[in-house]
Amino acid sequence: MLGRLDYSALPFYSAIALGGALSELLVGAIIIWLITHFKLWGWLWKNYLTTVDHKRIGVMYIVVALVMLVRGFSDAIMMRAQQMMSAHDGTGYLSGDHFQQVFSSHGTIMIFFVAMPFMTGIVNYVLPLQLGARDVAFPRLNALSFWLTVAGAGLVLVSLVLGKFSTAGWTGYPPLSGILASPGVGVDYWLWAVWLSGWGSTMSAINFLVTIIRRRAPGMNYMRMTIFVWTVLFTSIIMVIAFPPLTVVTSLLMLDRLFGMHFFTADLGGNFMNFANLIWMWGHPEVYILVLPAFGVFSEVAAAFCKKSIFGYKAMVYATGVITLFSMLVWLHHFFTMGSSATVNAVFGIATMIIGVPTGLKIFNWMFTLYKGKVEFEVPMMWLLGFIVLFVIGGMTGVMHAMVPIDYNVHNTTFLVAHFHNMIIPGVLFGYLAGYYYWFPKAMGFRLDPKWGRASFFGWFIGFILAFMPLYALGLMGLPRRTSDIQDPSFAPLLIVAFIGACCIGFGIVSIIVQLIVSIKRRDQLRDTTGDPWDGRTLEWSTPSPPPAFNFARIPIVESIDPLAYAKEHGGMKYGPEEAIEAPNPTPIPMFVGIVAFLVGFGVVWYMWWLAALGVLAIFAMVLVISWNDDDEHLISLDKVKAIMKKAGQPLPEGRAS
Repeated sequence: MLGRLDYSALPFYSAIALGGALSELLVGAIIIWLITHFKLWGWLWKNYLTTVDHKRIGVMYIVVALVMLVRGFSDAIMMRAQQMMSAHDGTGYLSGDHFQQVFSSHGTIMIFFVAMPFMTGIVNYVLPLQLGARDVAFPRLNALSFWLTVAGAGLVLVSLVLGKFSTAGWTGYPPLSGILASPGVGVDYWLWAVWLSGWGSTMSAINFLVTIIRRRAPGMNYMRMTIFVWTVLFTSIIMVIAFPPLTVVTSLLMLDRLFGMHFFTADLGGNFMNFANLIWMWGHPEVYILVLPAFGVFSEVAAAFCKKSIFGYKAMVYATGVITLFSMLVWLHHFFTMGSSATVNAVFGIATMIIGVPTGLKIFNWMFTLYKGKVEFEVPMMWLLGFIVLFVIGGMTGVMHAMVPIDYNVHNTTFLVAHFHNMIIPGVLFGYLAGYYYWFPKAMGFRLDPKWGRASFFGWFIGFILAFMPLYALGLMGLPRRTSDIQDPSFAPLLIVAFIGACCIGFGIVSIIVQLIVSIKRRDQLRDTTGDPWDGRTLEWSTPSPPPAFNFARIPIVESIDPLAYAKEHGGMKYGPEEAIEAPNPTPIPMFVGIVAFLVGFGVVWYMWWLAALGVLAIFAMVLVISWNDDDEHLISLDKVKAIMKKAGQPLPEGRAS
């Protein structure tokens, strides 16, 4: 009945693994105790667990991202400590197999369960508000996307307690991820976590795409959308194209492992290079899926804290479009070392260099926005400035990797590790942390404590330099990546610096947590009283902070690319008629589908076929129920709308005659 799940699945193979499992269980128990102690279960059920409101779903995505950031960082500092110690004494404290688990889980968590949820959470919260919409196009599908992501994250977390995680790396290359080389449950945990989160991301992309096309406020043509919305539009297009290859490649590898098929084996017609092509047809566009919305955040921050419109609006839009096109044409540079012809390598090398041109244009546009602007050095602006400094370095090393002879020599060294993190941490995490600080007052009605915000920034900025700049030098010295045991003591000094840098980043993460606690305690002092905490120019700042469930009591009519600035100059915002509001009812079904999807994945991982079969039937039944009740909406009367707006401290907007 329990399949291959038995006593041996417990993490007694390593004191480190056992300590990690106990720590995870302890943290989970403390969270459950706190929720129970403060009697929050009912409040969570009503306001979050069953919600279909895009804002609350966005908040939950960001919470998941921050929780998984702590989990993923614990893997990172373990790797830095292991390499530092092994260079000193030749062994370290982790076995090679355990190090590969840590390496694989770190990459999987940071890409799929930190960066993606952070991006999706910010987009969820901000996109409808900037479009003048009351919600995304498909609210229930939005909730389902979130809970599938949670199901995938849950499988990664439970792998620390029952069984082991994959040792095949975060990209899961065969034959190492095949059933012969990895007969245990680790690769299966990885496959189901990625597969479920991939489905959630695909549905989110469709939702965002339809929302932008169909739910814009009256008067908001495409060239009146914000740069942030443009980046979300192009990102959604990339996701709709790039995530299906990920779903296909993980599905085929599942079939190889479960049913003895040979899609990616070296015999009976299989070819593991097909896996490499499919995974990177998703994998390199994924970089732009993550970074483009962050670019949109930086554009919002630059305009808000320079008190001017973004420089070169149309150029920014066209540059984003060019990046979107070329993001699909560069995946093969991830295996320049695998024996492709000189012609193929040249084509993909040139495409890789070309994609740096529109990216560089964006950097110049942000700098020209700063030029002669009334720059305010608030915390979001600090993240922007730090990004510009570090991202330019990462871009230069990216051009180096586009040169095939150079890439051939440094591809499998820590030089590549440094380059990759040089793009993702400043380009993605800095962007979303800037967005987190920038829109937090809009979401919660009070600002985050600026002192701890600056402490977090400097922890990340200084820590990044110390942690990853030595890896460039170590790579040029010949240190291979993915190495747990380093026998050459000459690498030790730089590895010590890298470990110190990881500790500084840890301080930056702790500062985020402390800042949130301090800000909640001081929320009365930090509460915004102006209704426009950052003097924003875009549509979301026309709503109360926090916005009501329906966002806009009256739908605004957009007459400019900067609607609030235009309204201030022309006698106020123009609104549509007063109306009662239809909104979908909360429903627990998306949460139940996510829970059952987790159980299906867990059942297949451990060969509990009865659990997997029952789960599939339950999901099918719940989808039928929610589809049957698809028109289940409640009507918020005009009187109730006015009462809600009055409670929020803002009357129903009047504006000019509609």
